Amino acid sequence: MDQIPVEATAFLIIFARVGAVLMLLPVFSEDSIPPRLRLMLAFGMTAGLWGLLSPHTLPLAQNEAALPATIVSELLVGLGLGAIVRIMFLAAAMAGSIISLQIGLSSAIVFDAAQGGQAPLLSRFVTVAAAVVCMAMAVHHLWIASIVQSYQQFPVGTLPPAPDFAALALTVVTRSMALGLSLAAPLIVYGIVFNVALGLSSRLAPAIQVFFIAQPLNLLLGLALLATIFGTMLTGFAHAMADWMQTGWS
Repeated sequence: MDQIPVEATAFLIIFARVGAVLMLLPVFSEDSIPPRLRLMLAFGMTAGLWGLLSPHTLPLAQNEAALPATIVSELLVGLGLGAIVRIMFLAAAMAGSIISLQIGLSSAIVFDAAQGGQAPLLSRFVTVAAAVVCMAMAVHHLWIASIVQSYQQFPVGTLPPAPDFAALALTVVTRSMALGLSLAAPLIVYGIVFNVALGLSSRLAPAIQVFFIAQPLNLLLGLALLATIFGTMLTGFAHAMADWMQTGWS
């Protein structure tokens, strides 16, 4: 350890938190990005943030005895921060799943590693589109800024209180579910109206086989409505994500 410069040790401490965040951060943590590329992204981001974050790590880098505990704590803090942002981002996937259910496409599934298994096709499509819109609207800059600000909230070598972190996670899960439901609200209303109309049609004209025309009509109307509101829905998601990041994740 005597041969390792203090600056290299401080760089390793920053890399532990930044790399852990990127392992769970939306877009950067996708399985479509090779692990080596993600490692290089984390290394490059650490180098880019060195000037801002080195004053927080250089004092602790001189304490070689506490280095293992510091690295572990930085990894845990980074994983916690990345998980919180990812939970909020899953509102897009939730909205896509609800939309798939309302327009009858829930059986069209694809593998989605981000959700840990198979997911409706529209859920995956909405997630990718939401990521593109967030990148286009520079929301990812707020994700990176949160890494810098985390050093003020969680100093190097310390862990956030477990009760406070659990309360934050519960709050974020609640807000993510509320956002997902609000994004899919037009399609939920459409589903209710369509099914009520379908039931009334079967009662008023029992001789007509309404169920033979219900699914094609549901797909046609549902996709037409989705195409109409899709841009507004994605823009609203990006604004909600940005507002949440700027208000301190409350």
